Amino acid sequence: MVASKKRVLDDAPGNPRSKKTRTESTDKKGKSKADVSLPAIPEEVDFPRGGGTSFTPLEVKAIRAEAVKEADKELFEDKPTKRKRRKSDIDKAEHRASKDEKSEKIRVEHLNYKRVTVGMKILGQVVSVESLALIISLPNQLFAHVPITEISTQLTALLEEMGEVDDASSSDEEEGSGTGASSSIPELFQMFRPGSYVRAIVSAIHLPGATDTTPLGRIRDEAHKASRRIELSLVPEKVNAGVSKADLRAGFTMSAAVKSKEDHGYILDLGVSDINGFLSFKDAKQGPFENPERIRVGHLLDISISKTTANGRTCTCSVNASSLMTASLSEVTNASSILPGTQVQSLVTAVLPDGLNLQIMGYFGGTIDQFHLLPGHPERNYKMGQKLKARVLYAITATPPKFALSLASHVLKLVPKDTAGMDDGLNHNLDEIYPTGSILDAVKVIRVESERGLVVEVASGVEGFVHISHTSDEHVPTLSSSSGPWKVGTVHRARVTGHFHFDGLLQLSLRPSVLEQKFLQVGEVQVGEVLKGAVKRLTDSAMFVSISGSVDGVIWPNHYADIQLKQPQRRFKPGGSIKCRVLVVDTQRQRIVLTAKKTLLESALPIISKFEDARVGLVTHAVVFRASDKSLQVEFYNNVKAVVPAGEASETAVGLSTAFPIGKPVQVRIMSIDPETSRIVASIRQTAPNYLASIENIASIGIGDTVEGDITEVQNEKAIVTLRPSQVRTVISLNNLANRRGVSVAQLRASLQVGEKLQDLVVVSRNPERGFVRIATKPKEKITLAQKIPLDLATIQIGQIVQGRVLHHGRRGALVKLTNTVSGTLHPTDVDDDFESGKAFPPADYILKAVVIAVDKDRRQLTLSTRPSRLQPRRDEPVIDPEIASIGDLKEGETIRGFIKQVAEHGIFVTLGREIDARVQIKELFDEYVKDWKSRFVAHQLVRGRILRVDIAKKQVEMTFRSGDLKTNSLTLADLSEGQKVDGCIKRTEEYGLFIQIEGSKLTGLCHKSELSDNKDANVTLALRSFREGDQVKAIILSIDEEKRRISLGLKPSYFVDDDFQSNNDVDDENEESSEEDNLLGIVEGSQGDDDSRSHQDNQDDMDADVIDDSMNIDMSIQLDADQSPSDDRTDKELHISVPSLNLQQGFQWSVASNVEVDDDMQPSSEDEDVEDSQQKRKRKRKEIEQDLTADMHTKVPESNTDFERVLLGSPNSSYLWIQYMSFQLQISEVDKAREIAKRALRTINFREEQEKMNIWIALLNLENTYGTEETLETTFRDAARHNDSETIHLRLASILDQSGKTDRAEEQYQRTCKKFGQSSDVWTLCGEHYLRHGKLEEARKLLPRSLQSLEKHDHLKTISKFAQLEYKLGDPERGKTLFEGIVDSHSKRWDMWSIYIDMEAGQGDMMSLRNIFDRVLAIKMTSHKAKSFFKKWLELERRMGDEEGASAVKAKAVEWTQRASASS
Repeated sequence: MVASKKRVLDDAPGNPRSKKTRTESTDKKGKSKADVSLPAIPEEVDFPRGGGTSFTPLEVKAIRAEAVKEADKELFEDKPTKRKRRKSDIDKAEHRASKDEKSEKIRVEHLNYKRVTVGMKILGQVVSVESLALIISLPNQLFAHVPITEISTQLTALLEEMGEVDDASSSDEEEGSGTGASSSIPELFQMFRPGSYVRAIVSAIHLPGATDTTPLGRIRDEAHKASRRIELSLVPEKVNAGVSKADLRAGFTMSAAVKSKEDHGYILDLGVSDINGFLSFKDAKQGPFENPERIRVGHLLDISISKTTANGRTCTCSVNASSLMTASLSEVTNASSILPGTQVQSLVTAVLPDGLNLQIMGYFGGTIDQFHLLPGHPERNYKMGQKLKARVLYAITATPPKFALSLASHVLKLVPKDTAGMDDGLNHNLDEIYPTGSILDAVKVIRVESERGLVVEVASGVEGFVHISHTSDEHVPTLSSSSGPWKVGTVHRARVTGHFHFDGLLQLSLRPSVLEQKFLQVGEVQVGEVLKGAVKRLTDSAMFVSISGSVDGVIWPNHYADIQLKQPQRRFKPGGSIKCRVLVVDTQRQRIVLTAKKTLLESALPIISKFEDARVGLVTHAVVFRASDKSLQVEFYNNVKAVVPAGEASETAVGLSTAFPIGKPVQVRIMSIDPETSRIVASIRQTAPNYLASIENIASIGIGDTVEGDITEVQNEKAIVTLRPSQVRTVISLNNLANRRGVSVAQLRASLQVGEKLQDLVVVSRNPERGFVRIATKPKEKITLAQKIPLDLATIQIGQIVQGRVLHHGRRGALVKLTNTVSGTLHPTDVDDDFESGKAFPPADYILKAVVIAVDKDRRQLTLSTRPSRLQPRRDEPVIDPEIASIGDLKEGETIRGFIKQVAEHGIFVTLGREIDARVQIKELFDEYVKDWKSRFVAHQLVRGRILRVDIAKKQVEMTFRSGDLKTNSLTLADLSEGQKVDGCIKRTEEYGLFIQIEGSKLTGLCHKSELSDNKDANVTLALRSFREGDQVKAIILSIDEEKRRISLGLKPSYFVDDDFQSNNDVDDENEESSEEDNLLGIVEGSQGDDDSRSHQDNQDDMDADVIDDSMNIDMSIQLDADQSPSDDRTDKELHISVPSLNLQQGFQWSVASNVEVDDDMQPSSEDEDVEDSQQKRKRKRKEIEQDLTADMHTKVPESNTDFERVLLGSPNSSYLWIQYMSFQLQISEVDKAREIAKRALRTINFREEQEKMNIWIALLNLENTYGTEETLETTFRDAARHNDSETIHLRLASILDQSGKTDRAEEQYQRTCKKFGQSSDVWTLCGEHYLRHGKLEEARKLLPRSLQSLEKHDHLKTISKFAQLEYKLGDPERGKTLFEGIVDSHSKRWDMWSIYIDMEAGQGDMMSLRNIFDRVLAIKMTSHKAKSFFKKWLELERRMGDEEGASAVKAKAVEWTQRASASS
């Protein structure tokens, strides 16, 4: 008995207790109710069969420790003398035992801000996702926030890299810690959604009233405000701290961050050392993600462990929501491994009035408060010994560790609390059914917590919590459940003030003041609502108005009244009432904008608060917020805007900004709506009272009526005329009026006066709906037509002369209106017999007389012609451009003129007749290569060409603008013979020879590689590479095989003599003389593009200069430093080009002409003038020809890819050759190849050749600036800055942008360079020079004090001097002089500063100022050598700028200085 009692006494609440001991103590209590409540627990046997035990390993260990302790106490302690125990002693022992049993019960405590400690791990629910933080709901009505930097270490690292974007050297290091890391940063809304649960650890606690350091921004609601006190962290390394590797078994749940993305899945950071997680792509699709493919590095996941690999380094994870919900933890190595959110098996050890006591995992204690139990009294729902599954909420700071748990169904399921118990049977979120501010007429008190508040029942399954401070407007110290106004069972009227999402409760208030408030938050206010408020504060920028409780609004100064108030403080006093109307409600910024304009307050018109409210014809009020010369911009409610064109704003000619000041309320009518661009066009004029009357007057005016009126306004292209007596406003074209008066439009505009009377006007068109009327002048003379009766299609005959007015131009030509029902078309080729002298495209409103040449009764349209040969057939005048009636009228080889109809991608289309168009392909446009050919041609342009082909069946015509003989007769195989020498063009090159197309035929022959050179030892393979497709060659026919139709050709020099090549030149001269007519093809003189066409040049250098794009000449002055003359001591076998070095100090240029000279010995010999030596010359030339011509490939300037590759083999480190190679590719529009060549050059050039590599980088920057995008230029710039001197590259890019005309980007680059290299004097001076060159004097002068703050002191003087020199050259010389005066005053012995000062003043030409400076400097003590240099410079300036008298004075002063110096020494 004594031993049994001793065991009970020693078993304190802090020590682990075995199940057997707990059972014995329970039996001794003798509580029958507890015994009845445990039918499901098997009875424990003291001595089980087989020697087994029912204790867990932890219980066995505890029993052994107790046994050792008792044995030590019995053996080594002095035993007291045994005496008989008194009954009183026995009663006291039993009393202490029962007291200890009561103390074993754990007190159920609510979590509050005082009990929250740093390092506490807790489960939370996401309430809202902000841009930089998360708002988290915690148990027991608490809130917290998580900054974006506390999500995961990977996400924080990505954010830090993004913040270092200015550092070019580190901007490319965006790979994560693992391979395949995503370069993009995941957004918070992609990782979290409201209602999801997160495991967190408390990282900081902020006291109320402390300085706000959170990234939450403006306070939106009470939850937003309360969340500022507790700061949480979700980083797995912190949350999972304490979890050992042995705990990671199947079913263990935890949070993890994506570390990297691999080929088959994601590597996860578990926050546990020596082990990583793996999530396959297949398993990721089972997770609660909208798009599993958007999982990025840094993404935080809630996972459960599926299995661990044999080596223990990787564990397979799952994100399946059902497995996360059902996973249960059975055993752990220590208490820190029990994470919040873990589901555990628990045993009820005590049922208390305010909750439960549990034992979890057979060892640890836990509590559950009533907020996380089933509704009702705990003693009725739970019993002692009952086994339950609960979810851990947080760890209670105690020894041994205890945990707070939850049995709430929504927490166990890890879903948001819903209203499943409502009558409609549907699940709704509490926020949707009970939004903040809603009034609840009857809530019933079901539980009272005397010191905390009330728990009320709102509806079936929905409860709310009323804090004790919100039960009444008066102070309530305590609450009673059995008495008082808030006892259990009482019903009250309440208002929703918020939501406790984690606990699934509504935050309610019973205070009358809260119930009476009109609004509790900004979202409850409706746009357009008229309400009363009180002026809180009036400032210079705005007036703040209290609307209801803590909801305030702001009124901007332009909304104080209908007019601008100069002294609003006289009208609005703090505390005074004001009537206003809600203009804008911005829930994101928690802002309400009001207006106090009387017009808007009293307006009964419908309002437009969103784009969908606008309807065409709707009349409403708006406020002018911007005015320009062409339009007004007005604003409706909720920032909806509209545009009012100038013509729809005012009837007068007064400026819009004068007539409509900013803030003026106006009444507008919606004219048009464009949903795609969200553009609304409105009219102020159409809301005028006389608008309807003017529409009625317009209806009385008919088209064709003769009217008169007065000019009321003169605009650029039209004039406004008010008709008399109807007072209808009309529009007349100044072009039409100028044609009538025979003057230009500019002269007419200058001569017209407002009020001038116009007569003989005709109504052309009218639109009564818009109140629009267009008029025109009558023709000067009335043309007498052949047909005097009204025109009618039934009576019109071909050849009849009619009169009409040009409306507009279409696909078939000008549309001419003859009557209201009859119209005609006038094709450009039917306007005149001479296209060059006539008006092929007459302007609109042009009155003309034409002859009918065709009648289309179905389309009720006539075909007209104004050719003089048609109008007056008897006139004997030549027809320069004959009429083409059908395609059969065209003949191949015929030269003809037409008008460009369309400029397409593959060529142009030329109209030759009414239904006849010809196509000109790109290759037929010019004789030479033209890159930007589209700019040479425009629609309606007159051109001349030659007919190539006519296909009558397909109705297709091919045309050419190229010059040349178009003979159709070509050579055939029978026309050729062996030994005949022909000209040809290389068609294709193969390894075994060349295929040559014979000129003047379609025949192709083969020249075997053995027929290229007379030298048998020559490398013919290399000779083959020197030929390109398209090269012109002279060949001899060696053999003809008529059966197989094969021709063998030869190119050996021994086959030819000089006369063969001389004859070609003669033929070319004849061709040039015979092609004068061909040069006239293309654009007709006087039309656009005539000056831009260029003839083909024989010289290759000239051709390259013409073809290259002009846009390339940016930052491109090149300087060749090395001697380019070839060496004279070269042998015939060792011939090469001396590659010049490249200096880019003066800039860069692609289109530089090659200055590499070839040895004169390798040039063809000129013709000898001495006739007597002709035989010797021919013999010498024959000898030269017989030499191997393949040797010439080593000396000629590269003209192909093969040539460049060959030359670069000999000089791989020459940036000059590499850049020439890039330029060659750019000339043929191969931009990508030029980039590849540059990258190849950077890999090839030796790393020691830093300057050569720098030249390639500069060339690449120029290339990207001209041909690339902003992204490619930025990428190239970063690479260049990383591989070269970063400061040099920064300055070079700024110079490139500046010289290419990109001034704004150049300025940004200079600012970027100054920020990065602020300790470099050159950077500041070059930036200042940029500002001065572009006229930004103030910005340049602000740089000097900024630079002195960043530079070292020893650089100050040099920097000030450079800025002073810049002022002399580009700014204000007087300011430069002031700077120099400051320098020489403070550093009088700096002779170099004096010399620069003198040189700058000399550039101004002021000799008097120079003499003053010389007198001052020579008055300072100096050496004779320095004085001599100053006197010498002074004398030179006097002789150059002064006079003889001044020079003599200098000499005298020099003698005087010498004598004085000698005397003093």
